[in-house]
Amino acid sequence: MRNGYAVLENGRRQIPMATWKTRGLRGSTLEDMINRTNEKYAEAGLALIQKVPTPITPIKMDKEHRQITLAYFEQKSTVDYIGAVQGIPVCFDAKECAADTFALQNIHPHQVEFMQRFEKQGGVAFFLIYYTHKDVMYYLALDMLLFFWNRAQEGGRKSFRYEELNPEYLLPKKHGILVPYLDMLQKDLEDRI
Repeated sequence: MRNGYAVLENGRRQIPMATWKTRGLRGSTLEDMINRTNEKYAEAGLALIQKVPTPITPIKMDKEHRQITLAYFEQKSTVDYIGAVQGIPVCFDAKECAADTFALQNIHPHQVEFMQRFEKQGGVAFFLIYYTHKDVMYYLALDMLLFFWNRAQEGGRKSFRYEELNPEYLLPKKHGILVPYLDMLQKDLEDRI
C-alpha cells in the first residue's frame, strides 16, 4: 500500500474508480465545455480535435451496475486533445486553477517533452487554463510555459501568478462557443512570425 493505493507487482497503482477523489477528475466541467466546443468547430469545418483517452486496465468490475470499481493506468498520458486546425497539427492540455497561482506540479515532464517534440514536427502545442474563481479562460502557448518551466528548473518559482500572464491571450467570451481557443491559436501563429 502506497499513498492509499495498492501497488501491483508490476509497480502500477490500483485506483478505486468508483470512489475517485484525486485531482484527476477536477477538470470534467472544463472537459465537457471543450468537447462541446470541439463539436461546434467540427460541424463548422474549422477543426477536427479529439479527446485522447487515458488507457486504463480494469481490475474489478461491478457486474450488476456495469461499472469499473478498480483499475490502474496503463501508461502516462501525454495531452488531453490532439487533432488538426485548417491543416495545422494541434495538441493541447486543459487545466483548472482555483487561485491566482498555478503550480507547475500540475504539468508533468513527459507532457512538456511530448509538446516540445510535437512542435519540432511542425505542430502547435498549448495549454488551456480555466481560472475557476475568475471564470476566465487562458491560452498558454508552449513557449510561455517553457519560460516558467525553465525558471523553476533553475531554482526559481515552482509556479506562476496570474499577473505574469500576457492579457492578450485571455479567451474572449463568444456567443455559442464555450471555449473559443481558435482565436488565440490564430494570435499565437501570428506572433510566431
